[in-house]
Amino acid sequence: MKQQVKEEIQKGFKERLDYDELLNCMRCGFCLPSCPTYGQTNQYEAASPRGRIALMKGVVDGLIEPDDSIEDQLNLCLGCRACEPVCPSGVKYGHLLEDARDVIQQKKKHPLPVKMLRHFVFKELFPNKQRIKNIHYLLSFYQKSGMQHLLQKSNVLNILPGNLAQMEKVIPKVPSKKELNQRPSFRQAEGKTVRKVAFFTGCLMDTMFMETNNATMKLLQKVGCDVIIPKQQGCCGALHAHSGEKEMAKQLAKANIEAFEKLEVDDIVLNAGGCGALLIEYDHLLKNEEGWSERAKAFSNKVKDFSEILVELDFMSHSLGMDEQIMTYQDSCHLRNVMKTASAPRTLLQSIEGTSFKEMQESDQCCGSAGIYNITEQKMSMQILDYKMTKVKETNAHTIVTGNPGCLLQMKLGISREGLDSKVRAVHLADLLLEALNEPR
Repeated sequence: MKQQVKEEIQKGFKERLDYDELLNCMRCGFCLPSCPTYGQTNQYEAASPRGRIALMKGVVDGLIEPDDSIEDQLNLCLGCRACEPVCPSGVKYGHLLEDARDVIQQKKKHPLPVKMLRHFVFKELFPNKQRIKNIHYLLSFYQKSGMQHLLQKSNVLNILPGNLAQMEKVIPKVPSKKELNQRPSFRQAEGKTVRKVAFFTGCLMDTMFMETNNATMKLLQKVGCDVIIPKQQGCCGALHAHSGEKEMAKQLAKANIEAFEKLEVDDIVLNAGGCGALLIEYDHLLKNEEGWSERAKAFSNKVKDFSEILVELDFMSHSLGMDEQIMTYQDSCHLRNVMKTASAPRTLLQSIEGTSFKEMQESDQCCGSAGIYNITEQKMSMQILDYKMTKVKETNAHTIVTGNPGCLLQMKLGISREGLDSKVRAVHLADLLLEALNEPR
């Protein structure tokens, strides 16, 4: 990294990072046991939240040069924010991390291939719903034409780097082009309407995981919700905010606020903890944007995970039953640590007759998915996943339930890596609840 770039990064840290927040860290160490990378690096201090805060402060104070090793350590962080609930000072570590990454990415000079890839992913693909659909059309053809079966059978996919061949196997069946284009804009409550909600569909959730979205809306209808699906909504911007593309995240946030704010709804509901964690913090993201602060706050105040709505409207009173099985729950980090939703999913699972629920040890620790972390930091991601799977196996669970698409794919990958495909399944909470609702006793 050239000296001029280092100086620009240091200046950016001084301008952007909240120095009071950096000082709020008391170095008490309460965050250490909650940090997956600290544990997986044999208690390496720089790989802990307080260690990374010390690095950031060192750069701001001019005591440390912002070289590649600083960037590498910040990138090694999962951004799971498990450190925040246990911090006695209430340090908003996630906000510091996002600002630091944003400064680095905007100041450093990327090689041309990296620059082109980032531009395509962050500015051409995710902000454009039709392009995301087009990619899924191709994926659907790949799966349904027999091409996937042939490539898997020939083992040619094994030439892919890292764990990409294994990841290809756990990708769910993508709906057809016709199905992807049949999204309604309104679903009426079954029976008496008791609440009016708007549904945030997400990017991957409404393409690769469209059936889970359908299941979620069906459950909301069951408890008396009229469900509005605004067609103008788009990507939440979480991937951008976590990857040093904060300005693009702000643009996406503004577009979503405009899509939802004119609707007279009680709640904005979603089923993906990763998206929800940013939606609920749009007020922070846009706090310095003239004319947007109050609008963002009004939006964020309405954001809720679907499990909270189901508990509030007593979904548990429905006749729920499944075949005898042990279930365990893997928390979505952002759902638990940012949206503060942990008890509602467990309440719903424990209401299903014929099943038993067993709490997984360290269920609140990250599974290693973290957006695209399992691609960009494969080695650490797989270390964390392998550790997680030891905790899964201790429960003897037949079903692992989670509330976020990235976590779901990661747990499916873990099942595959452990050779447990015939014994254990991973499923999204919404799909499981709909299954329990229709399961004959």
